[in-house]
Amino acid sequence: MARFAALFWFSILVVLQYASIESAMAEEIGMYELKKGNLSMKLTNYGARIVSLVLPDKNGKRGDVALGFDTIQGFMNASSPFGATVGRVANRISKAQFTLNGTVYKLPANSGNNTIHGGPIGFSKVVWKVKKYSPDGAIPRIDFAYHSFDGEQGFPGDILVRTSYTLLGDNQVCITMKAEALNKATPVNLVNHAFWNLGGHNSGDILSEKIQIFASHYTPTDSKLIPTGEIVTVKETPYDFLTARAVGSRINELPKGYDINYALDGSGSSRLKKAAIVHDEKSGRVMEILTDQPGVQFFTSNSLNVKGKRWFYV
Repeated sequence: MARFAALFWFSILVVLQYASIESAMAEEIGMYELKKGNLSMKLTNYGARIVSLVLPDKNGKRGDVALGFDTIQGFMNASSPFGATVGRVANRISKAQFTLNGTVYKLPANSGNNTIHGGPIGFSKVVWKVKKYSPDGAIPRIDFAYHSFDGEQGFPGDILVRTSYTLLGDNQVCITMKAEALNKATPVNLVNHAFWNLGGHNSGDILSEKIQIFASHYTPTDSKLIPTGEIVTVKETPYDFLTARAVGSRINELPKGYDINYALDGSGSSRLKKAAIVHDEKSGRVMEILTDQPGVQFFTSNSLNVKGKRWFYV
């Protein structure tokens, strides 16, 4: 059984310092690769994103389990942020506005009347600066940085954002994200928006893959996928994955598939905890997801219908 783990660390800090906005933007788009044993990962500084993740199956055959495109242009043209670091605020902001410290901030709407994933030109649509790149060796790692300026996509304050990808032992991928507010209070919600298919990007759908999510509660949404503010039990609903079962076992009960946030059990602690386990029996690949955050989003790529790598539909 080929097993790999994805670990996620996030932090938000407030510091009093300033860095040149231009220095974070004056970068050429490049492709980078990390290698450790049988695990290899390609990334780009366009959106600080994962391009591919290649590892062997139970028979030793290597395959790419990350959905996406063969070219940077493909990622640029895509409506969904494949593999990217998403922000300033991932997911949706209702009516494209929010109130902070008594001030109303209006944002550009890019999902009906709402704002999604930081706006039309969120972090997934900008070029990040490469701060460190160690392609192989004991600890392969790449660090990306981006300076988001005050007023960018309507958000207040300058912030410095860093995303690091590191390959560790036993097929582990560690993703670390950090945001530093420089001069104003501001909302920040970062996420990596990779789409995974453990059978390989060209193996068809994921309905037979089994998933276990360590969450007894979820946050329901309205028809526009805006959270209602409730936190409800998964018991006796299609959202109950406390015991591992196939992704497709109850998906037909949800007309738009899964696109929901889970409130992880033990989320009161900031320690790293297991969020989910995914198993593809045919390939033998298993993915364990660990995070120090209180929630995890489960999305089954409900509306995707584009030609991805090597012209396979995703």
